[in-house]
Amino acid sequence: MAGIVDLRSDTVTKPTLEMRAAMAAAEVGDDVYGEDPTVNLLERRAAETFGREAALFVPTGTMGNQIAIRTLTQPGQEVIAESRAHILDFEMATTAVFSGCLIRAVPAEGGILTWKHIEPAISPYGGFRAATGLIEIENTANLAGGRVTPLGVLEEIWDGARAHKLPLHLDGARIFNAAVALGVDVKTLTRGFDTVMFCLSKGLGAPVGSMLVGSAALIARARVYRKALGGGMRQAGILAAAGLIALEEGPKRLGEDHANARLLAEALAHTEGVAIDLETVETNIVVFRLAAGKGAGELAARLKARGVLVGAFGPDAIRVVTHRDVSRKDCIDAAEALTEEIEAGIKTASIK
Repeated sequence: MAGIVDLRSDTVTKPTLEMRAAMAAAEVGDDVYGEDPTVNLLERRAAETFGREAALFVPTGTMGNQIAIRTLTQPGQEVIAESRAHILDFEMATTAVFSGCLIRAVPAEGGILTWKHIEPAISPYGGFRAATGLIEIENTANLAGGRVTPLGVLEEIWDGARAHKLPLHLDGARIFNAAVALGVDVKTLTRGFDTVMFCLSKGLGAPVGSMLVGSAALIARARVYRKALGGGMRQAGILAAAGLIALEEGPKRLGEDHANARLLAEALAHTEGVAIDLETVETNIVVFRLAAGKGAGELAARLKARGVLVGAFGPDAIRVVTHRDVSRKDCIDAAEALTEEIEAGIKTASIK
């Protein structure tokens, strides 16, 4: 293979030449004082895109999620989330440490929470157990293979949460992927959430950064919590300049990533020893399992030796993620390597 095909995540993209030029030329100021014009422009654009009053530029999606949770909850409350949610598995227990809240993990078929899952998990205020303070949704659902929550399902959740007077936060790290898959704009797809976090540095292709959008009052409070977490970045316009290009140009090409993921998924579906449900492949993430129930780490190592990087999750699960820096040809080559190495592993195991 001519070069490395990195399918571990869509966070691995390099900034484009256009981004690098914009970063070099960016007008900057001290963002903690609110004086960086490029950051201010990015925040205005993000707020406009989502139909919100205000937005906040943060270094990472994790920080954006945790700021939102702190802003919308009180210590001692529960946050309802799907059992494989990013805030539970990959955010270092910060909901407990920073917000003093417990995540109430709710398993859902295919990783997609519905109101039917959520309502029984709601705990009212009282003297026996912690009350529910927030409902969190992840769209797309990362560990469910990038699955999309449809608008109709979201509308039912919004209505139910409103009836229970509960706030809603969206971990929309890849919400633009969901919007492209559903053919619905992000403003419509997120209108019922109090806060929305989305990443500039995943499918949209920026080198750094995420955004948190919401009402002016909520974002004013969020700005305080960003400072508490060390997220005041001073002359951050250098980063925001790339974020502006990502926000404007990134969504236009996400359909290519989805098509490439489908190519990989279909190749895997025809590979002996692979368990995969093609109906779950809706965006740019493919998760499959090895039918043997083990060997994911070894497969990832063999693929790395061939120049293909993938993510091993547990003993038998592999995740691949398509993005701007892998071409159609790269994905065809990677599919061939995947098929050959999986089938070679089966033959080796049978000999042993």
